[in-house]
Amino acid sequence: MTVAGAVIAALWRGRRRSWQGRLVPFMPVLVAAALTLSVCVPTVPTTRRYPSALTFVTTEHWRLSTGSRVAVYHYPPTGNSPRHRVPLVYLHGGPVRGISVLDHHFLRRLAGQGYDVYAYEQAGGGRSDLLPMDQYSITRSVHDLGAFVGKLGKGRVDVLGFSSGAAVLTRALADRTTAAHLRRAVIAEPGPMDGPTARMTGRKGRPSARGIAPAMAGPRSTRPSVRGRFRPHAARTAQSGHRAGRIGGGRQRVHRRRSRQRHRVRLLRAGRAPHPGRGHGAELLLQRRRQPPHPANDQRLPSIAPRLRRSRTPAMLMIAECSSQVRQWGTTILANNPAVQRTQFMPGVGHHMWNGLGDNDQRAAAVITAFLQDKPAPLPDYPTRAGIPAFLRD
Repeated sequence: MTVAGAVIAALWRGRRRSWQGRLVPFMPVLVAAALTLSVCVPTVPTTRRYPSALTFVTTEHWRLSTGSRVAVYHYPPTGNSPRHRVPLVYLHGGPVRGISVLDHHFLRRLAGQGYDVYAYEQAGGGRSDLLPMDQYSITRSVHDLGAFVGKLGKGRVDVLGFSSGAAVLTRALADRTTAAHLRRAVIAEPGPMDGPTARMTGRKGRPSARGIAPAMAGPRSTRPSVRGRFRPHAARTAQSGHRAGRIGGGRQRVHRRRSRQRHRVRLLRAGRAPHPGRGHGAELLLQRRRQPPHPANDQRLPSIAPRLRRSRTPAMLMIAECSSQVRQWGTTILANNPAVQRTQFMPGVGHHMWNGLGDNDQRAAAVITAFLQDKPAPLPDYPTRAGIPAFLRD
């Protein structure tokens, strides 16, 4: 309609001019039409592109009894440590993301201590296949875990769940059928376990490790030409427990482009933008970023506390000192799960506790392996169930 109106206006203005003069009013219309086409015609592929293959581990694909087809990674036990007969299954954070390289490195460390480690990317994330949008739910994720352990065929397993994976693991402990497959559970930096927990607001961890983490050693991640300009960013990433990446003009352009895409998605969700299939590849972006209704973004989920109180699977809770996770997300699990045998408060680390910085990986591995082997904890049991109020006030 806008283009048609502009053409009519151009014809009206040039009605008394020569044919050369009649072309002049059309120039702004042609330029506007060209610019409109340049942003409205999708320029990104509409088929899903999977991440490239990893060089240090083979990606297998398993079809589960639930119908999910997931990417699976196996790290057999290595090194001189005694072999542990119970497999260890890793549930990554996300949700609907791939397993990070930092996680893979940490899983290799656990395999080097004698553990038979398996990890799979949850349906829709990483190299796993997508599901129809109406099939994503945290219940499906719990059932996928049970189906994965059943297909593994090695009896009961130990499970390490991180972030949203820890929320899935918590709900699995409240599901009697799935919990029957689990020997021990490590709940690391969990998200909210249900709707009432998701509505909680309260204290969070220390915002950064400034002043408490050991000084960084080795070469900086920024190049000398931009070191002065980006030093504050490098300091923040190092002190918050994250690895800084290469920073430069290209990364700034990517950041601006992603910011525009996020804004576009917000408009789409609010119904304030044209149909997403006709511009900016936003429909594809929206499909990629839609997340299943898990506790962190679906506050309608009913409470699982009554079922969780009947859990008998030995569990351990890990809480990072420097984390943006709401403390009550973890303490609610501690308060409602009588099978949580110990809580390990990890000093000086961020949400991603095994991040390759300093001795963070060694400390996290020591806490996890001590619990899996039923050995004394390397850290005090803190907070205890009775000490939750004091922990939240501290």
